[in-house]
Amino acid sequence: MARFLRIAMGSASELDCHLLLTKDLRYMNADNYNKLHQDLSEVRRMLTSLLEAIENSANRLKNAKTAAVAKG
Repeated sequence: MARFLRIAMGSASELDCHLLLTKDLRYMNADNYNKLHQDLSEVRRMLTSLLEAIENSANRLKNAKTAAVAKG
């Protein structure tokens, strides 16, 4: 799952670049760009939070298994 979230983060970065190009080439006005950029930033924060939660959960599970094996 973490792999797919990292791919999604890469896609968000690609979209950020496309939005900037669209604004710079004047296919989009600054107001629309600012709104979409703000929305994209929020999506990135959500992806980052979910990725951190998954990685923390995986680490806790790994540590619990290691402790159980050590008690053996």
